[in-house]
Amino acid sequence: MNRGDFEMARKQSDDAVAGVRAVDRAIAILEAFSAVRSSLSVLEIQEIAQLSRPTIYRLLETLARRGYVRAHGSPQRYSLDYGVGRLAQNWLAGLDPVSAARPILERLHETTRETVSLALRRGQAHLYVMELVSPEVMSMSRGIGPMDHLTRGASGKAILAFMGEKEAAAVLASAPSDINRKALAAELTKIRRDGYWVAHSEIFSGAVGIAAPFFDHSGEVAGSIIIFGPEVRFAKERIAATIKLVASSAAELSAAMGHVASGKPKLRPPRAPAARGLAS
Repeated sequence: MNRGDFEMARKQSDDAVAGVRAVDRAIAILEAFSAVRSSLSVLEIQEIAQLSRPTIYRLLETLARRGYVRAHGSPQRYSLDYGVGRLAQNWLAGLDPVSAARPILERLHETTRETVSLALRRGQAHLYVMELVSPEVMSMSRGIGPMDHLTRGASGKAILAFMGEKEAAAVLASAPSDINRKALAAELTKIRRDGYWVAHSEIFSGAVGIAAPFFDHSGEVAGSIIIFGPEVRFAKERIAATIKLVASSAAELSAAMGHVASGKPKLRPPRAPAARGLAS
């Protein structure tokens, strides 16, 4: 390589590094904004992003030209603009709970070696759209496709407990005649308090089901993750450990679906003996 080629290669390398640095700094500026910091001055951006003022002005001009920020007021402040919303809409349009859940459920399945399922809310029912069956000789499976009323099963109750008041009332009004409404009301209160539900034997005799809800970007409950298996493999200590795994998996899926949690839920261990309910 002659000196001219070397200088050209070095310049191209320097330009690439500078370009990456500019992108990194532009992202730092965009990330300075939040729900509680929707409008910022240049000085406030400087304090948060830790960038020089000339760099901030230069990048704000570019971002404003592309529609990602807008200037307003006097003294001048900046806010996120329609370009960010356009990106968000494109992202939300591509969200698929089954695709997002697959790696999460696969890890949960590998860790517990029990049957793991994903249930989605469909009107007043819940639909199983994904299932990884336990590799153990003694295993249980519902398969993909079965729908059941939201008042039945751990997976359904975990969804119902976090529905809006009017929607939940409509579901309860259409509950099957064999549902004990008083007992169900107490169960839903407990699920809202604890963030999960542990059920024993009904759909599957001798089965334990442990379910937790997940939420979409709008904060609406979208479905639930459930683990279920033979009661003989679920001693009290294992139930407590599995609750944490299911709840953390549901929280991870919620985040993948764009949900921003208000705080980390405090899980309460189940009391012994566990309440009798629907296992899946």
